[in-house]
Amino acid sequence: MAKNDVEKEIISIISEISGFDEEEITPEKNFFEDLDVDSIKAIEITVALEKKFKISVRDEDIPNITTVRQAVDLVNQLLASGNADAKT
Repeated sequence: MAKNDVEKEIISIISEISGFDEEEITPEKNFFEDLDVDSIKAIEITVALEKKFKISVRDEDIPNITTVRQAVDLVNQLLASGNADAKT
């Protein structure tokens, strides 16, 4: 999957969970300050990303992801490293 496609998919997921229009969500947006994402929504977004991309995000990485760009970068890293989700 192309990096641009990954970003579009992530923005779509964030839009669905946050309630913001996709056009409002840019890579620079902060989940907590700009998109009103609370801890519950952050978990929902993480689970949705894991399911969509078949990756596994480490729990300790979640608090470090504060912007859309960081989420995109992390997903791209996990996809590039072949970090497939081992959960069934």
